[in-house]
Amino acid sequence: MSSAVVIPAAGLGLRLGGETPKAFREVGGDSLLVHAVRGLKAATAADLVCFVVAVPPGSEETVGKELTPYVGDARLIVVAGGAERPASVRAALDVVPIDGIDCILVHDAARAFVPADAIERVVAAVRAGAEAVVPVVPVTDTIKRVGPTGDVVDTPDRSTLVAVQTPQGFAPDVLRRAHAAGADAAVTDDAMMCERIGVTVRTVEGSPDAFKVTRPQDLLLAEALLAERRIS
Repeated sequence: MSSAVVIPAAGLGLRLGGETPKAFREVGGDSLLVHAVRGLKAATAADLVCFVVAVPPGSEETVGKELTPYVGDARLIVVAGGAERPASVRAALDVVPIDGIDCILVHDAARAFVPADAIERVVAAVRAGAEAVVPVVPVTDTIKRVGPTGDVVDTPDRSTLVAVQTPQGFAPDVLRRAHAAGADAAVTDDAMMCERIGVTVRTVEGSPDAFKVTRPQDLLLAEALLAERRIS
């Protein structure tokens, strides 16, 4: 059996600034999207045979030409995404092949530098029987829960908290069922959609390198990480 990956890359990424959508901002001469695809392809044990990328409407042909050199012999499908992340994932999910796929990954292009072993852990867990899997790292900050006036309500036990990354992995029928159930503004990832239909979400070890490029300073961190990898 083989895996497919859905990459929602239609968002503007306003917190990052600039006029270029976040997935197409460059680090080291290549877009975050190219780095993400390259990293996924390096996870050979994942057996990725299909990449489906949701992009801003009108850019499908351009992005397809940009990504083709990096997917090797895998199938590449580029579709128009939606205004919000769930809509982009659904648009991509609609064209993921059904036959021969035992795991679907959903990956944010903004997490462009995930190591191959983290990706492979997610896929291995799905193939071992988990219906939904997320890579996680421990929370190092003290977290406060606040009320509507900004006052602290309580302080959760940090030992029970983790930060969730991507790619997230799913049994194909589970992910399709979760999206068929719909999403509202409170939904922040596909694992949350699975939780809402009663699916148990399993965690595996993530990586500090899988940070999300969100703000301008994250681009500096990405440049430093890429330079370090090229030296090593």
